[in-house]
Amino acid sequence: MTAVLDVREAWKVYPGTPPVESVRGVSFTVERGELTTVVGASGSGKTTLLNLAAGLDRPTSGTIRIAGHPIENLSDRMLSGLRAHRLGVVFQRFHLLTHLSVTDNVAMGLLYRGVPAGLRRAAASEALERVGLSHRAGHRADRLSGGEQQRVAIARAVVGRPELVFADEPTGNLDSVSGAGVLELLGELNRDGTTIVVITHDAKVAAAGRRLIEMRDGRIVRDSGGTP
Repeated sequence: MTAVLDVREAWKVYPGTPPVESVRGVSFTVERGELTTVVGASGSGKTTLLNLAAGLDRPTSGTIRIAGHPIENLSDRMLSGLRAHRLGVVFQRFHLLTHLSVTDNVAMGLLYRGVPAGLRRAAASEALERVGLSHRAGHRADRLSGGEQQRVAIARAVVGRPELVFADEPTGNLDSVSGAGVLELLGELNRDGTTIVVITHDAKVAAAGRRLIEMRDGRIVRDSGGTP
């Protein structure tokens, strides 16, 4: 198996009196094809870890490699390019442009790759079929239910077939039925070959993964796929 994410002795310290150590010497590896959940209470450091692992922030010290690329050595432009080509991120609040159609929202996932408009829309149609929303392709995003909007966000994250997808509290704004549907969808995408890391505070969501990493006070205290 090939590692798509390798985190080694990562620290994130925010200046202050005293300094805030949000992530404290964290190390773990995600192999291609895994479905991993990172669980922890509010303030445990899991969201900071997501930002580091997704290249949205840089570690104070330590090494983070995405598909073999150490992000701490990349320029902002190179890091943006790496995220655009290698990663997909699903946020709790969807972050859809409500005045655009579902297809246009998904196609925006390829905007920063320089893909021509026609090819973006064709790829968006394929991604919507993967998440079961082809019949809603022409609707405006604000006409959809919460569960459907999250499916659109997932389609946008996977439209470029990235090597790794992060999902940050993907069921946090959904009712139990819609949340269960989103978890089922993530499982289907994983079985189809997508490597997925889910960040959650919900033990039921965490149980949906095949590997569980638990965080507390900025450290990993349990890793069912390795040594904590």
